[in-house]
Amino acid sequence: MQEIIGQIKSIVYEGDDGFFVALLSDGTKIRGTYFESDVTHLKGAAVRMKGYYEAHKKYGKTFIVESLHVNQNPLFFFLNRVIKGFSKKLSAELIETFTEAGLIDILDNDIERLLAVKGITSKRLKTIQNSWKQYRSMRELGELLTPFGVTPTLLTAIAAAMKEVNDPVGAIRNNPYILTSVSGIGFKRADAIALKMGVDPYSPKRLRSAMDYLLFELCEQQGNSVVAKELLFVKLDEILHFHQQHQHYEAVLLELIHDERVMMMQQQRLSPRRLYEAERLLLKEFQRRAAVQDEPVVTDLEEFLAEDPVVLGSEQKEAVKRINSGIRLLFLVGYAGTGKSTTAKTMLDLLSRRYHAAAMMTTALSGIAAQRIGERTGYASATLQSLLVKYDEHDTFPFEVLLIDEASMINATLFARVVAKVARECVLIIVGDDAQLPPIGAGNVLSDVLTLQLAPTVKLTEIFRQSDAHSIALIANDIRRGNIPQYQAFYDDFEFIDVSIANYYASKQSMNASELAELRQSNAHAILSRLIRQAMTYIPNARKALKNKELHRYLTAFQVISPVKGGLLGVDHLNKVLQEYSNPNAASVVKRGDREFRVMDKVVHTKNDNMLSFTQEEYKAGAAGSERRIFNGMSGLLFKIDSDEELAYMVYPNEGLVVQYDFSQLVSHLMLSYALTIHKVQGMEYNAVLMPMSFSHYMMHNTKLLYTAITRAKETCVIVGESDAFESACRRAHTTHRDTVMLELGSVRS
Repeated sequence: MQEIIGQIKSIVYEGDDGFFVALLSDGTKIRGTYFESDVTHLKGAAVRMKGYYEAHKKYGKTFIVESLHVNQNPLFFFLNRVIKGFSKKLSAELIETFTEAGLIDILDNDIERLLAVKGITSKRLKTIQNSWKQYRSMRELGELLTPFGVTPTLLTAIAAAMKEVNDPVGAIRNNPYILTSVSGIGFKRADAIALKMGVDPYSPKRLRSAMDYLLFELCEQQGNSVVAKELLFVKLDEILHFHQQHQHYEAVLLELIHDERVMMMQQQRLSPRRLYEAERLLLKEFQRRAAVQDEPVVTDLEEFLAEDPVVLGSEQKEAVKRINSGIRLLFLVGYAGTGKSTTAKTMLDLLSRRYHAAAMMTTALSGIAAQRIGERTGYASATLQSLLVKYDEHDTFPFEVLLIDEASMINATLFARVVAKVARECVLIIVGDDAQLPPIGAGNVLSDVLTLQLAPTVKLTEIFRQSDAHSIALIANDIRRGNIPQYQAFYDDFEFIDVSIANYYASKQSMNASELAELRQSNAHAILSRLIRQAMTYIPNARKALKNKELHRYLTAFQVISPVKGGLLGVDHLNKVLQEYSNPNAASVVKRGDREFRVMDKVVHTKNDNMLSFTQEEYKAGAAGSERRIFNGMSGLLFKIDSDEELAYMVYPNEGLVVQYDFSQLVSHLMLSYALTIHKVQGMEYNAVLMPMSFSHYMMHNTKLLYTAITRAKETCVIVGESDAFESACRRAHTTHRDTVMLELGSVRS
């Protein structure tokens, strides 16, 4: 082990996990990881490092850093470079006035004393206090966990997740498996840390944590709410590196069942308590509501319908007839183009004869979907999550009528939270399309209700078409049935741009694997090029909406979607390319690792978390914000970067919120949204949708995925790619079957 001393002249590369490459003033290249703060803070610092030299043919001689210490007063360094609110002058003055130990004591225990220091205002003190608390937590966690291989990125996630814990270090020492609750860690990483800390591999604490974690994880990954015991045990062997030592699991499982943390179902199947309770609640509530019948809303339904200039089809009339009969629960299910929104509006108009319009609410999972159903029906709208937050301290929502749209994408846990808040007397209308992708997470509530026939249901199948040139709904429904539509004909609203490999099957026979891979890569580049050219036709109008501050119109003007995240045609790469065309000359930029965020970028929030936020009115007035729950999937615009304070601000127009982000949260909480996965846009609607189609994504291609993608387009859908891949996806019928608590309990009771 060697020791060198130098000054860091420049940071050549900074990764997401604290990995960095830098140059010293004497030209020495160094490489390593740094957890105590952002790597950028090291630029210009004098450092002492221990490590070793490594020679590389391509990159030359590099010093590999095992440990790094700053060669100056550590407190001065961190106050000046890491803690927000301090300048060099102020840092030096405070250390001189209070001494290093005294200042640390003040920052820890009596920070209000700093208000007596010239230049420190209440606002600045709040910034210092929050930053110091985060820094201290990071330092202590780093000292505990870095020796066990925890990266800076994970340290940040752990510190954020445990910010409400009084003694996070003590809590982790007592039970390292509490780390499984931290997003981005999971059991495997927590287990590796625990074992390094000396936990016995056969410790009941380890086995209980593994079983608890894995059971819920299997449910979330597979979409089921029950898991076969044998499958759970096999998977436990894999993650614990045991070999069929199931006798150890049986005792722990019995303990979890006794404590009712795991519920034993029929045929040795297991369900996590929270999923079991969620689906049992849904089953009981749907059955109870289905049995309630009030008096008819109007005595002459035909007279009511005659007042409306919109002429309904027979299936639509049946839905209105059912809701007029006085039922308090109705499932309205329909494919694309069958008039669900029109039917919903008519039903709500009918119910407004009995209930106050102010007590009627429409809702959906995403902000865009909630706004859309509100606009189409003319009644108030909000997202499910915002309603849950707003009425968190109320027993029930204050609504007499609640309509939930895009129900197919709501998983069992969230569905149960919502239904539990619906007042007993409230009329509940649930609208969805069971041809779309199932929800992300455990459960398949809409499908289960239809299978079990739990409640009054009307299914719309008749497609209403504006003209022969409008075909999105017809093409989508052909695909839903597993038929190949006339997709290469001319339509006003649908276009397939063929970028296929000429004589592909002949080439496949004559080429070796390397040559074939090169040919496929070349064609992927051709698809990408054509896709970008097509996107460029929509960018000017989108930018015009942005210039006019029509943010909702900007966010829904057009959307590139892809089945996958990785690869040349995946959303990660597409976002980087589209950012260059959509927002090339930003006034301000933040770089984090290989990601770049620019002022006026289109973004999506990716993690459910409490964040400092403001209503738009509060932000404009300069009022103090408050912590609100910000939800995965919220679409917005990055409109301000404050480099001095290392803060970025996003506006989410559908929610009416401005949210503040530390630079450290950009990668963990945000991603660009010029391109999104099909799963991510489920429930959304855009004026134009563009999608690449390649055999490279074959494993993701099926009828449900393609149907969902095409039906996201309101006015225009353009698919660019290989015709054989498109036709293969149309033939690959996908039927969703999930093993759920609701299906089992419902079948037993029926």
